[in-house]
Amino acid sequence: MQPHISAQDHDFYRALAAKDARFDGVFFAGITTTGIYCRPICRVKTPRQTSCVFFSSQAAAEAAGFRPCLRCRPELAPYNLQQNLAHAIWQKISAGALNEASVETLAEQVGLSSRQLRRVMLQEFGVSPVELAQTQRLLFAKKLIQETKLSMTEIAFASGFGSVRRFNALFEARYKMSPASIRRTQTPTESQQGISLRLAYRPPYAWDQLLTYLHGRAMLGLEQVDLQQACYRRSVQLDGKTGWVEVSHAADKQQLLLHIAPSLSSVLLPLLARIRQQFDVEANPIVIAQHLQQDLLLAQQMSRTPGLRVPGSFDAFELAIRAILGQQVSVAGATTVAGRLVQKFGVPMQSPWQGISHHFPSPDCLAQLSVEEIATIGVPKTRAATIQQFAAFTAVGGLQFKLGISLDEVIRTLKALPGIGEWTAQYIAMRALRFSNAFPAGDLGLQKAVSHDPSQMALRCTEKQLLQRAEAWSPWRSYAALLLWQSL
Repeated sequence: MQPHISAQDHDFYRALAAKDARFDGVFFAGITTTGIYCRPICRVKTPRQTSCVFFSSQAAAEAAGFRPCLRCRPELAPYNLQQNLAHAIWQKISAGALNEASVETLAEQVGLSSRQLRRVMLQEFGVSPVELAQTQRLLFAKKLIQETKLSMTEIAFASGFGSVRRFNALFEARYKMSPASIRRTQTPTESQQGISLRLAYRPPYAWDQLLTYLHGRAMLGLEQVDLQQACYRRSVQLDGKTGWVEVSHAADKQQLLLHIAPSLSSVLLPLLARIRQQFDVEANPIVIAQHLQQDLLLAQQMSRTPGLRVPGSFDAFELAIRAILGQQVSVAGATTVAGRLVQKFGVPMQSPWQGISHHFPSPDCLAQLSVEEIATIGVPKTRAATIQQFAAFTAVGGLQFKLGISLDEVIRTLKALPGIGEWTAQYIAMRALRFSNAFPAGDLGLQKAVSHDPSQMALRCTEKQLLQRAEAWSPWRSYAALLLWQSL
């Protein structure tokens, strides 16, 4: 086991001394003289290099006996997700995969033996899956204590602990303080009508452009984008709980602000995981830009919209249905029809906003409808049949792909379904399944964006030519697609 980093210690110390935000979440510094570990942006006086030990994760720092800093709060650090199996497993564990399931069950879902799973995590993070899960539960509990007014009982269960006693014991054993002692030093800003939480990101973040993109695609009754107040709202249906969430932006703090219905307090961990995906919180814009700026056209657009994200989805199924409805019609037309589907087949709910009135219909619901019933929203029967069959595919777990599956395999699986072509499969992979290299090269907008003379169809770039040019953009072709769309 190698719990700490050694080869790059000097470079990491320079980043720590400079309070370099580019390394936030990339490493954590354990201070041997205090027993505390910090983010590289911590504003405390920089310790001597001989007093620092560097770790690649919070779990590795805590396994070495360090406690999280109360000032810089390591639980707020943006994730440093890589595109490999170990980090995909880490993300699943961080979303609560081991709160109710065993390591053996998780290993089966991943397609590994439990022994292989433990070895993968030890090699990448220096800790076992169970140790990693414990660290994430404690850090999430610490976050809830410092940011909300939830009771300790609510916090214990929301963080994945089986009992309050177990929560208190592990918290005091690991952090050498009681949960209540942290709350007494903080003043939560939560309102009486909801739960307020924060998510940090790596700057820059093109928030206005992301909101504009979502605004044009927001489904009536399900979602609402308020461009004047610069926020996104939607209904939430998750693990048997229902409610709503509002997301806004605190640019000065480099954070997204979440306002969440109290009814969702028990599902906060998976809820935040979905918000992270929808708003692409884990993107590292510096790394992406360094790669894509080698193309002059992309470099010009990045200079106009630095920090452009790939808008994800809160729910893969609803995004996939929205993509099917968008086949061969305008964005506005697809949005209108999608709103009709929500209003007609969705589940009514109440929220503080008039525009948020329904939950999206479940896969079971749409699968059980007849093609004629679905077609009444104003789509051809062939498309209604595609929606019905895709819903049936999802209802039996079709969208629950194994971790580590390749993009090509996902595309082949989706294209095997009736009515799903290359464009739809790539779009679903890009936004719903979060493949950073997905690229709908058949999109006329993308072809137009890279053409020398977009006004003349004869000179427009072909799909084959676009794919050839896009080879240089891998593994960030999805971000290239957003930049090209934005350039139009």
